[in-house]
Amino acid sequence: MTKVRFTLMSLTLMAFMLAAAAAANAQTRTWVSGVGDDVNPCSRTAPCKTFAGAISHTAAGGEIDCLDPGGFGTVTITKNITIDGTDGAGFGSILAAGTNGVNVNDSATATPGTINVTLRNLSIDGASTGVNGINFTSGKSVNVEGCQIFGFTTSGINVSLTVSGSRVYVKDTSILNVSAGNGVRMTTTAVGGFVTGVFKNVNVEKVAGASGSGFRLDAGGFATLINANVNDCVTGVNLNGGSNTVNILGSQVNHNGTGLSVAAGTAARISGSTFIQNTPNFSNSGTINSHGNNTTDSATIPGVVNNVGLK
Repeated sequence: MTKVRFTLMSLTLMAFMLAAAAAANAQTRTWVSGVGDDVNPCSRTAPCKTFAGAISHTAAGGEIDCLDPGGFGTVTITKNITIDGTDGAGFGSILAAGTNGVNVNDSATATPGTINVTLRNLSIDGASTGVNGINFTSGKSVNVEGCQIFGFTTSGINVSLTVSGSRVYVKDTSILNVSAGNGVRMTTTAVGGFVTGVFKNVNVEKVAGASGSGFRLDAGGFATLINANVNDCVTGVNLNGGSNTVNILGSQVNHNGTGLSVAAGTAARISGSTFIQNTPNFSNSGTINSHGNNTTDSATIPGVVNNVGLK
């Protein structure tokens, strides 16, 4: 009995020591370098090689920084974290051939739907075979700043949730060359739920495929576009159903197949924006609310159009 008790006490002590060591090893700021190694502690003087290697050394709420413009691999994020690719010489890069670049998914944690993630100054390259540049399936918010996302087959940014109330903020970002999907797609399966996105100074170009939408809002997807530029897509902005809305403010939606497509039961508000040389500029089975200060080469806008004036 004494031996058993001693063994149990030893195992408990060992487990405590391992947990304490792991906690001590988690740093508020970690570093990656193209010449690093994932066996390192991810400090500035001994950086890791990949984002996936560094994330296990980074405390919740911490930050991973780049020391040089290397390629740092795909990563799955399950906790509050910032990944900053700024290094003074270029962007930190993620090559995601045949897979997703960044997965944000806290569904398997003790508190799903709560993490806040920031991705800053990253080049996310799908090499023409990648699936989604950023794949957000569970969490509270994702903030994307100053990123380049290109070469994917499904979506540059895919937001596909099962709960309501999550948010996406994207600014100063380009999404290019999506071969068979959407620049940005947003939806939630929560009944009566919503996911909201704000996209400021976002450039979406060259989105092909059967749907090929620059921005596609499926059920529960709500978005505001501010100074956005949407060109050379099958559909520029696509409200695909689900009683959702989009605000398009000071934006350019030009040279697409359809410029703005508004499905039955959805509504778009447009102000200070340009819709020219799309074929057609508008497809409207829902409602378009115009502030009367937009530019278009269409003689008329089809469907229900309300001129709500300048407020």
